Amino acid sequence: MRSLMMTLALSLLSFPTLSHAASLRCGTHVVADGAPKATVLAKCGEPLSKESRTETTEKKSKEDDTTTKKITQKTIEEWTYNFGPSRLMQVVTFENGVLTDVKSTTHGH
Repeated sequence: MRSLMMTLALSLLSFPTLSHAASLRCGTHVVADGAPKATVLAKCGEPLSKESRTETTEKKSKEDDTTTKKITQKTIEEWTYNFGPSRLMQVVTFENGVLTDVKSTTHGH
């Protein structure tokens, strides 16, 4: 029994770590992380809706007696695709024009 538990523990440790990769299937096409908006639009067509916002982050750093402030802005866009009642709707997120995330929501209509 002890050797079985040890074998099981070692086999679980040997599995590679899974990382989340965003991908979207549109008919026979698949688009994945890093795809530009133009590629997604060409392969998947026009989405049901598009929402856009700008996020601003501020980072301060202090070196000696000098404080510097760096302001960064990024544009976030969320496109919603409705592929019909037999599939879940997909919300595709772009940061500065590049695909970064895909989330499933409710069934389409």
